[in-house]
Amino acid sequence: MDRQSFVASGAHKYNGARTALAEWLATPQGRYVLDWELAQFELATEDVFGYRAVQAGLPGFDFLRGNRIPFRFTLALEPGAALAADPMQLPLASQSVDLVVLPHALESSADPHLVLREAERVLMPEGQLVISGFNTLSLWRLRQLFSRRSAGAPWDARFIGLLRLKDWLHLLGFELNGGRFGRYALPLSNPQWLARFEFMEKAGERWWPIMGGVYVVRAVKRVHGMRLITPAWRQERARRRALAGIPQRNGSVRQRDE
Repeated sequence: MDRQSFVASGAHKYNGARTALAEWLATPQGRYVLDWELAQFELATEDVFGYRAVQAGLPGFDFLRGNRIPFRFTLALEPGAALAADPMQLPLASQSVDLVVLPHALESSADPHLVLREAERVLMPEGQLVISGFNTLSLWRLRQLFSRRSAGAPWDARFIGLLRLKDWLHLLGFELNGGRFGRYALPLSNPQWLARFEFMEKAGERWWPIMGGVYVVRAVKRVHGMRLITPAWRQERARRRALAGIPQRNGSVRQRDE
């Protein structure tokens, strides 16, 4: 297969998966996940400053709504994006973007490693990367194991565990600086039953924090030998507004470095 055919094939797979996911997010079950993720992306991006911010995929949903960078746009193969492109081949100059958000972009990509490498390439030094994904240590993963691929999104996606994602980010020079698990209720389709299990949200955060159905993490691109000096007011805002530390397996919470 030549390169042109490979790109066309990869684009077709990506487009189909992402369109199906967008349709699922409009269902009661998907909205249950989406509402929480949008709130977490808002917290993760509101203290990120610069000139350019890009959202890869899901153009029908604004995952940059909490950010105040002047030039924000969505890049995707689906209709409605400001720029039609595949996250595996970003048509952006190297070190030209201050913020990249990837809402479930890795799970629906034929090559999640390449998506991360492209994000690292286009990010400025000290640029921020925010990623969401389905947790492999959760009831949602258990539901996936008992679902057929014909069940559609998100059960036909390749869930990526947080530990694996952290390893990938570390190899690319990223440093995790915040994150959170969420959505502990059973993965039910009926909105009434989802409401009945709402009590599991607080219980999950308290007793089994690493078993949320989804996660949102933020990472910063580090460049060896470079340190940017920021105003004290900006550092203080970052401490107050950034995502919480990542819960560990023993139930404790590791805070990000100050």
